[in-house]
Amino acid sequence: MHIDDILLTMRDGKPQSDEAIRAFIDGLGDGSVSRPQAAAWLAFAYVHTLSASETTALTRAMTHSGDVLHWVDGPPLTDKHSTGGVGDKVSLILAPLWAELGFRVPMISGRGLGHTGGTLDKLESIPGYRCDRDVAALQDQLADVGVFITGQTGQLAPADQVLYGLRNETCTVPSIPLITGSILSKKLASGVSRLVLDVKTGSGAFMKQTDQAVALARTMVDVAKAAGLDCSALITAMDRPLGRAIGNAIEVEESIAVLKGEGPADLQTLVVELANHPQAASVLASGAAYERFARMVRAQGGSMDVPLLGSGVTEQVLVAERDGVVSCIDALDIGKAGFLLGAGRRRSEDAIDFGVGLWLDVEVGDVVVAGQPLVRILHRDTGLDEAVACVRSGIRVGETVDEHLPLIVDRVG
Repeated sequence: MHIDDILLTMRDGKPQSDEAIRAFIDGLGDGSVSRPQAAAWLAFAYVHTLSASETTALTRAMTHSGDVLHWVDGPPLTDKHSTGGVGDKVSLILAPLWAELGFRVPMISGRGLGHTGGTLDKLESIPGYRCDRDVAALQDQLADVGVFITGQTGQLAPADQVLYGLRNETCTVPSIPLITGSILSKKLASGVSRLVLDVKTGSGAFMKQTDQAVALARTMVDVAKAAGLDCSALITAMDRPLGRAIGNAIEVEESIAVLKGEGPADLQTLVVELANHPQAASVLASGAAYERFARMVRAQGGSMDVPLLGSGVTEQVLVAERDGVVSCIDALDIGKAGFLLGAGRRRSEDAIDFGVGLWLDVEVGDVVVAGQPLVRILHRDTGLDEAVACVRSGIRVGETVDEHLPLIVDRVG
């Protein structure tokens, strides 16, 4: 099928056959589909959406657009994916924790989209850390360390590598079928047998309404199970940031604190809930998962003995302008502030600044007095005024606490 015919039917909102979807994905691989044509396909899919059968066909085609990994027999192969949020550094903690609990964790992660951070961006703030190891090296590392966190190889779901960046550039990120295809194609191609999904909801999530997040979770769980994958999902709060750190290097520092049995309570709780293991809390509190994390970092070329990248930032402290209670810390406003400082990227090829970010000195419900520090902004002047405006809008001090979501909103599967 020719791409022009596919686009015409997509434009008119007509159903897409498995053959048409497979031809589009194949065209991404062989170069017969251009970037503008792929962008148009995404726009039409976003506007008209895709049916359940079309979403399944898209996921299947993307999975088999490259290699599908196979692992030797051993402990269960477990992975996790988050739909993205502000301050969401869970993967850095959960992956080594699972390995310490006896699972094998071959985690294929991505980079940040818009105001949400990416796991690979955070890890690359560790000097020397490589997210591009070949399959043979990953096989050895999984056997030796029990865990890796890496990016997609050129042969693993390569169609998604093209569409992932284009979704950000074309503002088509918050689409249930496109999110489902992107996430599950990588996970199915990585050869895992069990997948836990963390589907965010709230102002800082791509799915801002809980019913949207539940719909996305159900779609992904249904498509995953149809493909033979044991899959479940938690719907979790993203109306306020997760933890205290927002950025790249600063989130690694907070993750290390949690891996050593310290760090913010909300982050610890979510990690344990996603781990879904009776010993998860005690192992995390013991600090044993940190040693596993350090082994993973060393295996992937990183050094834990030198400072993280991004030094030389300037700190500006914003303080409360009145006495009261912290009524709201809006995740979207805080995420935008980090983005404006340079912690995120506008285009897939943009560089990010590992050192900039924000550290929250308060959480929702804290009683504060005028002049008390609310947030520390780590910056290099770029975007500072706009970032300050976002923080001032997002952190509100009033008489009472605004209504907010519970940390665990719902469960699917």
